[in-house]
Amino acid sequence: MTTSKSSWQPDSWRQQTGLQMPHYHDQASLSSVTQSLRGMPALVLPEEIQRLRQQLAMAERGEAFLLQAGDCAESFNDFGETKLRATFQQILQMAVVLTHGLERPVIKLGRIAGQYAKPRSSDKESRGDQSLPSYRGDIINGVDFTAEARVPDPQRMLQAYHFSACGLNLLRALSSSGEADLNQVKQWNRAFVANSQASATYQEVTAQIEQSLAFMNVVGINTSNTPSLHQVDLFCSHEALLLEYEQALVRQDRNGDFYGGSGHMLWIGERTRQLNSAHVEFLRGLSNPVGIKVGPTATSDSILPLLDTLNPDNASGRITLISRMGADNIEQLLPPLVRDLKRDGRNVCWISDPMHGNTQSTKHGYKTRDFNNIIREIKGFFAVHQAEGSVAGGVHLELTGEHVTECIGGITGISESDLEQCYKTQCDPRLNGDQGLELAFLVAELLR
Repeated sequence: MTTSKSSWQPDSWRQQTGLQMPHYHDQASLSSVTQSLRGMPALVLPEEIQRLRQQLAMAERGEAFLLQAGDCAESFNDFGETKLRATFQQILQMAVVLTHGLERPVIKLGRIAGQYAKPRSSDKESRGDQSLPSYRGDIINGVDFTAEARVPDPQRMLQAYHFSACGLNLLRALSSSGEADLNQVKQWNRAFVANSQASATYQEVTAQIEQSLAFMNVVGINTSNTPSLHQVDLFCSHEALLLEYEQALVRQDRNGDFYGGSGHMLWIGERTRQLNSAHVEFLRGLSNPVGIKVGPTATSDSILPLLDTLNPDNASGRITLISRMGADNIEQLLPPLVRDLKRDGRNVCWISDPMHGNTQSTKHGYKTRDFNNIIREIKGFFAVHQAEGSVAGGVHLELTGEHVTECIGGITGISESDLEQCYKTQCDPRLNGDQGLELAFLVAELLR
């Protein structure tokens, strides 16, 4: 594979092997859909992408902290203002706690407004005697276990675009309105402490945040004259898995540089980050920040060539490495990789994904994650970076602002027998609102 951008075109990925992508039987429909998408406005702007890259460069240096969070897989049927507001509020609540605890800006990056495609470990799903193609996210096929629902349908790309556009419209409005007011967020955090079995530490931190806001108001710094207390940047991200869709939304800026118009940050997963893959070829030509999932099989021999391809100029703010080793493996497998990249002078933002390496099944057939293991992996991640003299730049979480029961443990003590009460995810289990905020308090305490 060549690393020269001059040889790259939005469709050059078609010359490489593409994994985890559907085969569309109706090619005429596929061509019609992608042609329609090419005529649509981009969902994000190059100026927003550049602003995110600048902030991620700060996280690389330890001057900011990245909170990347949101749904495992967004759902067409679940789409609505209530759900979007809940996720927006959840991210803001956690960001305020982290900002206060870490005393540095928190970059807010949602897994939202585009996270409609999912990689799967098997092409087939079996129930009893029946075997059907796996569900790959609403942008590709349906979750219902029927032969008709599981047929890849190109028209779903248009639905995903319109849902993403509507979601971004609401999120931008919320970000610039009173919904993001720090005093409003303060009230949400106070409600969490009052309505749960929160520890004295959480109560103390909440009181300190309120005291800080009161002091700023006394000296004349308030939401009426300081925009940063009243509005926020909320960026969006998703896995760039369905390349037919991603290519259709590629645009050029005024300088002639290509950017992915579907989201501010795009990432590749464990199953698609092979050096000669179609996904790597596609992302190398875009100016967006790129995330790379780094699991237990990752080594310097596999990651360094990827960085050469995706970031040949070693530019800051370009690459985010998302570590997902598992709580039992993190302190053994991550240090050599961190050490080698640091010695090689690579500019990357390291963040922890403590979710994907800690999934387990219950005897009742539910997939879940133990809150204690999630915290253990985060602690191990921070410990490794401290020992190696590297920067732990953030966390990557699957969560929702809704009161689901999908992950066990946490302050509300969810057990395996509680999972059936409100288990709603279409793919992987997510932290609920209380668990997400508790995690923010714990991370702030760890890094204080």
